[in-house]
Amino acid sequence: MIEDLADKTILIPGGTGSFGGAVLDRLLQTDCREIRIFSRDELKQELLRIKYANPRIKFYIGNVRDKDAVDHAMQGVDLIFHAAALKQVPSCEFFPIQAVRTNILGSYNVITSAIEHKVDCVVCLSTDKAAYPINAMGMTKALMEKVAISSTMMLEDASTTVCCVRYGNVMYSRGSVIPLFIDQVKQNKPITITVPGMTRFLLPLARSVDLVLFAFGNAGQGDLFVRKAPACTIMDLAKAIKNLFNSSVPEKIIGMRHGEKIYETLVTKEELTRSQDMGDYFRIRPDGGDLNYTLYNKYFTEGDPEEGSMEDYTSHNTQRLDVKQTEELLLTLPEVQAELKG
Repeated sequence: MIEDLADKTILIPGGTGSFGGAVLDRLLQTDCREIRIFSRDELKQELLRIKYANPRIKFYIGNVRDKDAVDHAMQGVDLIFHAAALKQVPSCEFFPIQAVRTNILGSYNVITSAIEHKVDCVVCLSTDKAAYPINAMGMTKALMEKVAISSTMMLEDASTTVCCVRYGNVMYSRGSVIPLFIDQVKQNKPITITVPGMTRFLLPLARSVDLVLFAFGNAGQGDLFVRKAPACTIMDLAKAIKNLFNSSVPEKIIGMRHGEKIYETLVTKEELTRSQDMGDYFRIRPDGGDLNYTLYNKYFTEGDPEEGSMEDYTSHNTQRLDVKQTEELLLTLPEVQAELKG
């Protein structure tokens, strides 16, 4: 799979975020020709430029909301890992129109430009919050998936493959709860817990990169790939962090934040009816509809006998890690190792 990147030019919209840094490290281990980082944050780009000092990395200032800027960065690109998004639940709740402009319209610009420039493959990054969304971030990501999949229904040729990947919480990503808990422990402050029994998927950043590379190597038109992941409760996560740092700070229950769920869903039961189990991954095929609605007419008159026979794949029914297992997973993270040494 990774050999397929030889001599490729790769564009990463949103490449200055947590995922961008992780995929950049992996791509530099390949023989790809060029890696383009496209984002609106010139400071983060400068920090990456200084950190890597690698002539294969090119930096493009621009916003996915600006189609002209996207077109400029798209020239000669073979592959796109689309990671640009507004991801914080509270900020998207306060500014939903901004989430629409970046997550939906910006993604539309990237996909449209990729098709126009005959890019080989576009992989769009989504989130578990897109399944049964209850907040603006999840809703806009769900519509991003719909935009990506619908674009494949109207392609006159198959020169550009458009697909999506969906994963749960990436451990130690920027703004996530693990660095917050570690910071609270190091400052000897109470760990703030929303709901003790709340569950969340636990996915190391390296495995999220594996997911995207897997999608690139296996995607058909309109496919959605999901990486299976274990989960734990928020209370067990807090206990695991306290144990690792030999801390006895108390827990402070603050209640659920606006827009949160008790558990997250990665694959809905409706999606499971058209999914393929690929071991560590689910491949969810598009439903096969066309602009004449031929597939949907069948469901209007006949229904689907499998519908409703499955259970959602959620953080409540996936593999549940106990405190000790959560500690072991945390210890695999380079960031946690660095905090323990530091």
